[in-house]
Amino acid sequence: MQAFYSDHFVLPLPPGHRFPMAKYAMLRESIAQQLPDIALLEAPAASDGQLALAHTPGYIESLVSGQMSAVAMREIGFPWSELMVERARRSVGATVAAVRAALQTGVAANLAGGTHHAYADKGGGFCVFNDVAVAARLAQAEWQQQNRRPLNVAVIDLDVHQGNGTAHIFQRDDSVFTLSLHGDKNFPFRKEASDLDVALVDGCGDADYLVALEQALLELSQRFEPRLVLYLAGADPYQGDRLGRLALTEDGLEARDRRVFDWCHERRIPIAFVMAGGYGRQIEETVRIQSRTFRLGLSYAQCWQDKPGQQVGLDF
Repeated sequence: MQAFYSDHFVLPLPPGHRFPMAKYAMLRESIAQQLPDIALLEAPAASDGQLALAHTPGYIESLVSGQMSAVAMREIGFPWSELMVERARRSVGATVAAVRAALQTGVAANLAGGTHHAYADKGGGFCVFNDVAVAARLAQAEWQQQNRRPLNVAVIDLDVHQGNGTAHIFQRDDSVFTLSLHGDKNFPFRKEASDLDVALVDGCGDADYLVALEQALLELSQRFEPRLVLYLAGADPYQGDRLGRLALTEDGLEARDRRVFDWCHERRIPIAFVMAGGYGRQIEETVRIQSRTFRLGLSYAQCWQDKPGQQVGLDF
């Protein structure tokens, strides 16, 4: 299984900043030590042209050139720097590469990504560019060119925060289905309309969450036929998350991941997964949760490889 990383492009943050930048390198080290069958690859940088598939030229230019207003940068939550821009490009490039790999091999991943609060014309909530939106649009364009037919994409967003930017970008796009399970009272406080939103009460635990997920996947299967899934496997529904407000256990999160992988595998749908949020009171807990997602992802990737006669795309 191929997995793409960008943690060595470090975003410089002031002392005391609440974003857990260290978790990305820790996750890569954990995977390298525990899951040697995962091929860890450096993420390419997304080009301006690729970013423009989901973002306005004005936003791209103002961000790249450092001309963003102080207000806009505060909404993103990071100080501007050339390193910030480069890391944002690499995070998008990692999801682009993961999607391309998944369409070839069944399962692939980005060790970061899931920047779902970025709109076409602005960032927000620690999200600069929307990696999932860019990767979905690029995959559709490349698939159309190669296969002369459209590619339906489902975004299954299980970060604890609603994917407002993703929902807004695809609001009028019938070829992309956006599904979001999120905390009702959590950020963003002004939600957008996904194709399917499931708002969860504070304190929601494993059992209720998994029932809600099952119902959501059933509705997705009744309303849409994806040929690619982009999965945001946020660790922030965890009971020990500083920003989550839900109460899932580590085992509950693994059951969540397993259900999404099962749903895709049962339908022979390629899946590219990204890490999205995770703000554990103990950063080691976030890394452990995300490592478990990769362990599961690897097992499903190996299931694809056990059926070499069924190459991805031939039965589409």
